[in-house]
Amino acid sequence: MPVVLLVAAVFFLLHQDVWFWNDVRPLVFGFLPVGLFYHAVYTVAIAVAMVWATRAHWPAHLEDENDTTQPK
Repeated sequence: MPVVLLVAAVFFLLHQDVWFWNDVRPLVFGFLPVGLFYHAVYTVAIAVAMVWATRAHWPAHLEDENDTTQPK
C-alpha cells in the first residue's frame, strides 16, 4: 500500500507544473504548446497508474464468481 501512496504523491507533485506556466514555446510537433502536451502525457500516465493501482489493490472478496445477484 505505501507504494500506491508514493505514486499518488509523485503524480500530485507533477500536476503542479509551474515550469510551463509562462512558456508557449517550444511547440511540440510544430503546433502544440508544451504545457498542453505535458498535460496530455500526464493524463495518459495517470490513467495507466490508476489501472495498475486498481488491479493491484482491488479487494478480492468483492469478486465472487458464484454471486447470482449481479447481472452478467
